[in-house]
Amino acid sequence: MKLNIYQVDAFAGKLFSGNPAAVIPLKKWLPDELLQQIAMENNLSETVFFVEGTRSSKADFNIRWFTPLAEVNLCGHATLAAAFVIFNILKKKKKKIIFDSKSGFLLIKNDKGNILMDFPSWKPERVEDYPSEFSASLGGKEIVGVYKHRDWLVELLDEDAVASCQPDFSLLRKHFGELIITAPGKDADFVSRFFAPGVGIDEDPVTGSAHSQLIPFWSEKLDKSILYARQLSKRGGQLYCEQLNEERVIIGGECVFYMNGMIKIK
Repeated sequence: MKLNIYQVDAFAGKLFSGNPAAVIPLKKWLPDELLQQIAMENNLSETVFFVEGTRSSKADFNIRWFTPLAEVNLCGHATLAAAFVIFNILKKKKKKIIFDSKSGFLLIKNDKGNILMDFPSWKPERVEDYPSEFSASLGGKEIVGVYKHRDWLVELLDEDAVASCQPDFSLLRKHFGELIITAPGKDADFVSRFFAPGVGIDEDPVTGSAHSQLIPFWSEKLDKSILYARQLSKRGGQLYCEQLNEERVIIGGECVFYMNGMIKIK
């Protein structure tokens, strides 16, 4: 069996920035164990697989995402990369597509190279009684507030605090799994970093799904519906953000093609 594989830098305006994702189109779903083995072999933060939908389906494609250790229920940068491949490499004559996923239907639009994703809005709720290990796991940084929806969200004082944070990944892995740190930005509305040692990723370069929580958090805090965000990993990334309503957000960005190849499985 041979499978085409593409690697794309998502939320990136130039090569070697943003978040690299492996994109693998399938004719039909393969066994879950094999999908996980492929993702482990790729050793990127995410490998995304998709299968074209049936004529009776509302969705154009069914989509799934795997880290090297586990399947996840939503991934922004790999969805962006998959849409880029569909629009620009597979040359599907569409200006918009619908993915069916474990997080429901995801509407994706191609806006002159800027890909816009309609994602769920996950407003995090403040947690007053949070674990005492938080500060130590974040290198002793002063914490402004702790919130939670899917992931823990920790507000720090400012952009410098986010940029200079040196987490203790053994503590994060033991107590928290996935965690976002965020603060107001200097030249962006807000900045963030995302740590996910619980699923095999110490730090994710740019995390679209984290912005399903960050957008409603900062939209309310800043009283703005349209925001510009930066993720402060070593590779860095930029995101267009919009709070559509209480249920949905728009997350947008660019992609840069890196390579394509073939997987051969006996």
